Amino acid sequence: MAAKRPDGPRETVAGPDDGPQPPFPLKLNGKVIKGFGRGSSELGIPTANIPLSGLSVGGHEDIESGVYYGWAGLTPSAATRQHAQGSESKYHHLGSHMKGMLAKIAFGGSAEDDEEERRSTWSYDKGAVYPMVMSIGYNPVYKNTVRSVEVHVMHHFEHEFYGSHMNIIILGFIRPEYDYVSKEKLIEDIKTDVEVAGRSLGRKAYAKYAKDPYLLEFEGKGDVAS
Repeated sequence: MAAKRPDGPRETVAGPDDGPQPPFPLKLNGKVIKGFGRGSSELGIPTANIPLSGLSVGGHEDIESGVYYGWAGLTPSAATRQHAQGSESKYHHLGSHMKGMLAKIAFGGSAEDDEEERRSTWSYDKGAVYPMVMSIGYNPVYKNTVRSVEVHVMHHFEHEFYGSHMNIIILGFIRPEYDYVSKEKLIEDIKTDVEVAGRSLGRKAYAKYAKDPYLLEFEGKGDVAS
């Protein structure tokens, strides 16, 4: 049973500055499916749901339910082509400075500097890489009975990407799964999770994983998370 959220301020970053510690990094991939739809409609934080077989996450069956952060790679689609990584984004859960920093990490350079490279590589024919924050668990607020993986990709999309394949590198743990007294308190904490993830990924030892080839290797991958 999930504990009640403790009082007091949250940590501003997660994980040691010198890089991920075991069991991280964890790698997970699967086909994006339509979930409960509550992340977008009720919480204002859209999530991509990946079907989970059993309790194993990235080969670990003892992974704690809670909130994690890392990088996500998506197969090319109208969604990834709508806003090339590094271009101006309508994403509003991060400040402009942090958005720009993460875009530069994931792709390299400004939109103007790298437009030709962007069109011929990452966002067009290979897919795209984005920062992400994710929940693993049962979501006590909604009384889910099946453990799920819900990924919030920290980017504004004007097209849905259900059916796309997603590769994930999980780099750290932000907080346990809590039960909340209200949806408003949950939303408040999720927004803090996004900010913590952004600051954590901006550190050099975590930023380098955005270039891991695994994120854009989609051939032969199955639908269920593995």
